[in-house]
Formats: sequence, C-alpha cells, structure tokens
Amino acid sequence: MKAITNHELEKNMEVISQLDDLVGETVDSVLVDPDDCWQPTDFLPNMTEPDALDQVKALQERAAGIPDTVITSLIGNMITEEALPSYQTYFNLLEGINPEGSLLSERGWVRWSKAWTAEENRHGDLLNKYLYLSGRADMKAVEQTIHRLIYNGFDPRSEKDPYQAIIYTSFQERATKVSHVNTGKLATKAGDDVLSRICKTIAGDEARHEKAYKSFMSRIFEIDPNGAMVAFEKMMKKQIVMPAVLMGEGGNNPTLFSQFSAITQKIGVYTGWDYARIIDHLVKLWDVENVTGLNDVAAKAQDYLSGLSSRYMRLADRMKTPDEISLAWLK
Repeated sequence: MKAITNHELEKNMEVISQLDDLVGETVDSVLVDPDDCWQPTDFLPNMTEPDALDQVKALQERAAGIPDTVITSLIGNMITEEALPSYQTYFNLLEGINPEGSLLSERGWVRWSKAWTAEENRHGDLLNKYLYLSGRADMKAVEQTIHRLIYNGFDPRSEKDPYQAIIYTSFQERATKVSHVNTGKLATKAGDDVLSRICKTIAGDEARHEKAYKSFMSRIFEIDPNGAMVAFEKMMKKQIVMPAVLMGEGGNNPTLFSQFSAITQKIGVYTGWDYARIIDHLVKLWDVENVTGLNDVAAKAQDYLSGLSSRYMRLADRMKTPDEISLAWLK
C-alpha cells in the first residue's frame, strides 16, 4: 500500500479546513458543557457522608459476584480510556487540525479535540475509582500498565492524514461503545446494576462521539469522494489497531494486550464478528457501493471495500474461541 503523498495531504488539509465551522458547531450541539455533564462521583460512594464506608461495602458486595474474566475485561477497557494524553496529542499532530500549534486556538477542530478528550477523560476516572473501591483489582499492576501504555505512545498508522484518522476514530468509537454495552450486560447478569449503569452511560458518550466523527467523514465523502474512498481503503487494509495495543510492550509481560483481547473474544465483549459488523455499518452509512464518478484508484478501493465485511465475517466464523486464557491485574 503506497504511503500518502504530500499532494494528497495538502488536498486533504484543504477539505479539513472547510469543515472547521461544522466541527465547531458540533462542539456546541453534541458535546456537553462541563457544568451540565455527568461526573464520576454521580455513580460512586460519597466519601463525605457519614455512611461512606457502608456505601463502599455495598459496592464491594455487588462487585464480588462479577466473574474474574469480566473484571479483567473491564480493567483492560479502563486502561484504554486512561491513555487519553496520547490520543489528544495524536489528534493535534494531524495535518490541518491545529496549524497554529496552540491549544488555545478557537478553530473548530482544536475546540473539538479539547472538548472531546475532556468528556472521554471521565470514563477512565470513573472505571478506575470503581475498580479501586471494589477491591477486585491489583491496582499497582493496573497503574503500571497505564503508565507503560502512555509511556509507549499510540500509533494508529494513519500517516498524519486527517481523513484516515477520522475513519479510524469513527470505527474506534463504535468499537468502544460495543465493548462497554456488552460489559454492562454482563454486569447486569452478575447482579451489579450500578456497574451496568456505569457501562451504559459511558457507552452513551461513545455513541455521541461516534455519531459526530461519522458525520465529519460523511461530509468529506460529499466534498472529496475520491480521497475519502482511498483513505477508507488504506485504513482498512492496515486494519484497525486497538488503542491499547502497546500496553505490554517493553514490560515484563509483552503479550498483555493479546491476553486481554483473548478474554474479550471469549466472553463476548468485543469479537471478530463485532469487527466485521462495524465495517459493514460504515460501508453502508457512507453508501460506499453507490458512490459514482470515481477515478480508477478510488473505484478499485470501492470494489475492495464493498466486499470487505463479508470477508471478515467469514474469518470470524472460522475464528476459534480461545480455550486457554490468562487473567491479569487481579488480586
């Protein structure tokens, strides 16, 4: 797969600039003012109240019934959310997003990157505090993994191309939503209705963010269908790398992410079928098969994308559920 050229990047930057007003409006219409947003304390014991320790005990009693596999999956999801410094840095390094290099810029894209990551930041905070109070996690090991993941950084292989990055984030926001929704279902089954509500609330945020990113990409498809189609193909051919893939790199357990992935596959939190269904959703949403007037390169990309979800669904059908799994981060 050829790397993106300077000419392509310049063209993509021009289109991104055209979307700045739309993105700014989305900050105001889709994201929530900090004074009105839910906060982690809405779901956790109030440590200022006289019965605070009773509230903690009740949380621990509910959490005691959750299977180890679900706790491990929840920890992996939380660690992924906690690596936000890398995600915001990555977003601001994309070509055309923050040309002034200032986080105080009033550009729509810069406002979006700040407001989006500010909302996302609550997810890791909430899950981290829940797990700490639950007594189910080895928090020192968890903290070391978060530290290492941020230490190692993040590379979705989007080549600083904003088109590819928005496709990546559209996919990833939906994947995260699916993961939290399915974790919430397992929490309900295990009898922890509060954790279920936590997961569903976080999934609701992810759904809003997913909708925004998909709308940005829909507009790009309208303005530059050739560039959008080629970018979509490039991102899919490289495959979507999960944000926490480097959580064990360089540490004493380099296969940590593979262990986490095996657990999410085994308990149905995030599976190969989910990956295929997300591809199918995006292909249909952006009406890939019916885009007309494409040049030869984009038309080939269109053909590739049109059959991609079916290919991944067949792979998922052949994928074996792991027999052996290794649990991490548990007491």
